[in-house]
Amino acid sequence: MKSISATTGSSSIRSFLPLLNYNKIFVRTYATVNLPKVPAPEIQGEPEGPTVKTAIPGPKTKNLLSSLNELQDPRSIHFFADYSKSKGNYVVDADGNVLLDMYTNISSIPLGYNHPSLVEAAKSDRWVQAAINRPALGIKPPAIWPELLHKSFMQVAPPGLNQVFTAMCGSCSNECAYKAVFMRHQQVKRGPSTPFTQEEMESCMCNKEPGTPSLSILSFKKGFHGRLFGSLSTTRSKAIHKLDIPAFDWPAAPFPQLKYPLEKYEAENRQEEDRCLAETERLIKEWHVPVAGVIVEPVQAEGGDNHATPYFFQKLREITKKNNVAMIVDEVQTGGGATGKMWAHEYWNLSTPPDVVTFSKKMQAAGYYHNMELRPSESYRNFNTWMGDPMRAMELEVVVNQIKKDNLLETVQITGQYLKDNLNSLSSRFPEQIKNIRGLGTFCAFDCKDAASRDKLVAELRVLGVEAGGCGIDTIRIRPMLVCTPRHIKQFLDRLEVAVQKI
Repeated sequence: MKSISATTGSSSIRSFLPLLNYNKIFVRTYATVNLPKVPAPEIQGEPEGPTVKTAIPGPKTKNLLSSLNELQDPRSIHFFADYSKSKGNYVVDADGNVLLDMYTNISSIPLGYNHPSLVEAAKSDRWVQAAINRPALGIKPPAIWPELLHKSFMQVAPPGLNQVFTAMCGSCSNECAYKAVFMRHQQVKRGPSTPFTQEEMESCMCNKEPGTPSLSILSFKKGFHGRLFGSLSTTRSKAIHKLDIPAFDWPAAPFPQLKYPLEKYEAENRQEEDRCLAETERLIKEWHVPVAGVIVEPVQAEGGDNHATPYFFQKLREITKKNNVAMIVDEVQTGGGATGKMWAHEYWNLSTPPDVVTFSKKMQAAGYYHNMELRPSESYRNFNTWMGDPMRAMELEVVVNQIKKDNLLETVQITGQYLKDNLNSLSSRFPEQIKNIRGLGTFCAFDCKDAASRDKLVAELRVLGVEAGGCGIDTIRIRPMLVCTPRHIKQFLDRLEVAVQKI
């Protein structure tokens, strides 16, 4: 099988490259001369473009899948990666295929594969010590921990929040945030200096009131907040996530289903958002299990990249304040710069900060930001063995410094605008298969004709050397790294055009 390598080279400017044949698939590529300029530098040693040598999955991946099947369930795996050979925006699989990664390990890679700054940092004695002496941070943190918190998490703390709780993953970030909200709710009800009663301490050991209170977290339909018991009870994106698992009796409000283009349907979308807000407040007031907190994603990523306008979130904040419930903003997917701001909720211009902002993925570490009132009344109440990982905090420190040094947020904004403009152009030519273009920064998506078409398009893109992913019912989500530039987006668009014509 012949290989395909279609690039827009960075080392030389070519006005036009010939059409490339790959099993009768043609990819047209153009020069970089007319592409928008971005402040981020080119990544040295990065491949010029995708190169597909075998079917995907190829023979080596198939053998590895067979081996893994003896030990673990491999059915969700796209392919096995060779991370030692991957570089920048390109992932190399076990068969040597080079793919432009627009999915980035489910939106979790900020600086690309093997970024020089991370490689250099990993050689330091400090990183070695963190790797071989992992501490239980709640009882014996390393002496560098306060300084490391300042240089990593607190460098990018959401405006108005000055505390950070470190955790292990997105699901447990939300889970621990729920616990903090419940504890705060009960502390206010009990009184700030009032000790637990004997009845509370005894009844909680039997999962009974008053020690185990009937409280709930309100979430939104089509939202995703994790797969642990509390977080799964607030997840509403797909049935397969929830089947057979007991759940809390917690409310779910409707999330706005906006019509596109936004400028055409402004009145209808405002009406839809008002409808959802009214139902949210009704549920807070009337749900039979009292609501202590509301959790919302800036973009419902897993549920289909569903957006709402700043107006919706501003009014939601007013509702939570008026009804004395905490507002938890789940930025596990959107945090870390992919929207063109460090935190997507910065676009909302809220009158007061959220009570909690959870994070993971592109932050490399996990946890939540909050203020002092969300700190539990006693120690050990929100607690686990690891309480995070100093090595991941060190990684975040490097990532934050690189974001600032290379102006990556500006790069994301420029690249994202180029992506959306060209997706809209493709949509005008293929309105059934590329529609409802939406996004912030490079955190973008579009809908396909139906689920089957979406799945075929993802498969065709992989044949052409692009790793992409779906979400919701019929949506393709685009999740490049912060170091993605218009040159990489051009390669994606070229292949998307070909793939659309194939399905």
